[in-house]
Amino acid sequence: MLKMAITLAALLAVPGAAFAQTSEAQPPIEKREKRVDAPPITAYKIILVGDSTMAPGSGWASVFCAYHVKSSVACLNLGRGGRSTRSYQAEGSWKIAMSEAAAQGYAKKYVLIQFGHNDQSTKAERWTDLNTDFQSNLKQMVLDVRAAGAVPVLVTPLSRREFRDGKLNNTLAAWADAVRKIAVEMKAPVVELNRDSAKAVEQLGAVEAMKLAMAEPLPEEIAAGKAGTTLRPRPAPESPPASTLPRTGPRGRIVQKFDYTHLGEVGAKAMAKIVAYDLAVAVPELSSQLLP
Repeated sequence: MLKMAITLAALLAVPGAAFAQTSEAQPPIEKREKRVDAPPITAYKIILVGDSTMAPGSGWASVFCAYHVKSSVACLNLGRGGRSTRSYQAEGSWKIAMSEAAAQGYAKKYVLIQFGHNDQSTKAERWTDLNTDFQSNLKQMVLDVRAAGAVPVLVTPLSRREFRDGKLNNTLAAWADAVRKIAVEMKAPVVELNRDSAKAVEQLGAVEAMKLAMAEPLPEEIAAGKAGTTLRPRPAPESPPASTLPRTGPRGRIVQKFDYTHLGEVGAKAMAKIVAYDLAVAVPELSSQLLP
């Protein structure tokens, strides 16, 4: 540090002296050859597409963007609550995501796609069949991302934190299997969030895993967790009432409520860390742009 300070002081003490000799050796400005070489593009872009378990205020993706990418990465969370592979496309959100994916000026662009929770819904605008619609929708998404000039990365759905007889009841395991199947067929990388979030929840156990939720559990929910079987989830995965989904309150803020699906600050940090690690494994060329 002292050596650097002395060097800087010496330069400042004789302004122009160190540069005069250099300028004399160079031809006049008007005779110099103009350089038109553009600097190499080093910026990357990550776009996150999914449901409420990814969305701001109830999912992991905003924390991922805030803490797990370097400043050379533009990270955009386009997760939206209550969406499935059907409704996300039908409402036009997918078109917006593809416009972002097609944007120029990046060394490389990646689109992380995570669905499954609301594809289980019985609501007509959300529901998809696991073996047909869900898989065909994911395939088309992969094709669309590639057509936009970006790299598709499939993400298996975040595990719910429901327990039965002391064991995790992974209600999204079959949907995670379907995502893996499409990843193999389409030769797309896959982030194993379902597998690794399920492992983390199992290690915590039913009661400790409640700390990952958006709000405090009720005493009866804690008691049920201690007994090994959590209460019926709110909302139920078969037909989630709109009134029980995360709602916006004054000035658009998310209404905090306890359930076994959505994430509070602690849960979002835990799951974002898992995604960052798994993404570095799934997409090695992106690992230099990620933070642990």
